[in-house]
Amino acid sequence: ILQQTQTTTKMSGGGKMRALLLLALILVLPSNGFSFTTSNTVNLKTVAVHNPATTMSRYTLARTLYTHTSPTLTALQMAYIPPEDAEKAKTTKPKLPQPKIGDVVRYFDMDGGLAEGQVLVGKISLIQPIRSEPTSEDGTNKWLVEINEMEDVGDGYYADYPSRKRRKCALRKLEEIAPVPASFVRTEDAYKIPVERGTNRPLPSHASYDLIGYEGPAAVPINQDVVKTDGEKYGKIKYDLIRNSAIAGAAGAIVAQLVSGSNIALIYAAGAFAGVAYLFFLGIKTDTVGSEDAKLGSNVSNLRFVFPGLVLVGVALNNKMSGDSNPVSTPGMFSTVTPQQFGAAMAGFLTYRVPLLVSQLSPVISESAADMVPGSAGMAMRLAQDAKNRGVDMSLLEDKAAKDGLTTVFLVSGPEATGKTTLVNKLLESDFRFVKPALVDKIADGVKFERLQQRGEFLEVDQSGRYGLAKEGVLEAAGQPSDSENGENKVVVVDADVELAKKMVNVSGARLVGVWIGLDDLDKFESRLKTKISSGMVPIPEDETEDTVLRAKIRQVVKDIEFGVVSGVFEFTILNEDVDDSFKQLKDAASYCFK
Repeated sequence: ILQQTQTTTKMSGGGKMRALLLLALILVLPSNGFSFTTSNTVNLKTVAVHNPATTMSRYTLARTLYTHTSPTLTALQMAYIPPEDAEKAKTTKPKLPQPKIGDVVRYFDMDGGLAEGQVLVGKISLIQPIRSEPTSEDGTNKWLVEINEMEDVGDGYYADYPSRKRRKCALRKLEEIAPVPASFVRTEDAYKIPVERGTNRPLPSHASYDLIGYEGPAAVPINQDVVKTDGEKYGKIKYDLIRNSAIAGAAGAIVAQLVSGSNIALIYAAGAFAGVAYLFFLGIKTDTVGSEDAKLGSNVSNLRFVFPGLVLVGVALNNKMSGDSNPVSTPGMFSTVTPQQFGAAMAGFLTYRVPLLVSQLSPVISESAADMVPGSAGMAMRLAQDAKNRGVDMSLLEDKAAKDGLTTVFLVSGPEATGKTTLVNKLLESDFRFVKPALVDKIADGVKFERLQQRGEFLEVDQSGRYGLAKEGVLEAAGQPSDSENGENKVVVVDADVELAKKMVNVSGARLVGVWIGLDDLDKFESRLKTKISSGMVPIPEDETEDTVLRAKIRQVVKDIEFGVVSGVFEFTILNEDVDDSFKQLKDAASYCFK
């Protein structure tokens, strides 16, 4: 204080003495024996010194001393904690978390060979109350937790066991486990857990869970509207399945009538009726699951196993009552019914599985069909199917799509040396509805070229550096009116390498119809690239050889093919082995630009 004051103002002898006395008091008093209080109404700093054994007089410093020592005093005041607050802080315990299903926890296995047990990490799968033991006031002996053990895969990573057979479960009381902070790392498919240095034991975030305030797992609110909607869907599925089974049985009986006569057809129909009854009684069991009548429903549902036997008993009795016309002629397994009759009854009974199988496979088949269609066409099919499932009016979507104002662009791309440029030129020469994109000429319009180049708006600049392709050049060229009678706009054809194709995907306002041109063998790529290099069409840098350039080209071809496969941009793929055949395929693909 003395040093800081001397640097700002000249102190008198008495002022120095008072400052020294104050400094001495600060040094000799205990840390909890003084406090600083600041007055907001006067320009004085008052230092009050308190001691449990002695009451000291007050010392006041002049305004200059207060002004220049304020930061130091303020820091001392902020660091000071009153004794009553310090005692309160000691008695205040940190708030403990409450357990939840899925929490990662630390627990001990007493069979691990260690004094306190083997340290394990697991995930909570169930929390249930303990009824057999009295609950203590501290919350112990109240909750039982089921834990699925996690596998230690090293470096602080713990993963779920991949197989149910290897999965280990343990039961622990809630007070015996501790929460562990865990972060799921997708690349490792495991949870990262902090561990103790040296021992690599997991470090919990808290010593335990909240035992006193915990009241059990929170009940999940049930949306009655969802329950009602799902009930209606379930009722419709059950009705459709029984109806379709009856229809399939009737159709099968008609076929049996035409093939084997009325007797076999009647037995088949009886078997089909038994199959419908089997489904009906199975529905009784399903309807009562989880209700008070579940046991009764299960018992009644077991009657469904009787119906196939009743059909065979009826056929056997009919054969016995027919006398001389009994069709059974050989003793043994089929001493009461013939193999044909048994087969007809069982075939009729199993007919109910046909609509069941169809109902299960139809969504898979429709999704697979959409997945097999590549590019944006497949994506459109999937989106349309999803919209249909959600009850969207598809006619409104079709009208909106017709008025969306998007410009159709025919994108032809592929690796180097596939002959795509030859095919594109043939298409432009044979069909005047297709045009090239408009390029910006650096010589003809240098100002525009430089402006677009500085802004980074060029999609591509040719090797000469003279012509640049921008978004506007694509859309404006496509907007030109066609010479056809219906007044269709022309479609711009973009002959794009893979880098340009990647940029075309992000062009707003364009509807791409993509065609991928390729070859069916990597050796053919290598042969064509060798020809281009040998003919001088591909320049060889001074520090490279033809072989190194060829290897680099092949690696680039592999990368380009990977993009063509996984990008989803291209609806059509053409393997350019024969130019005439490939050109025919290209024209067929180009016709979709006008649909």
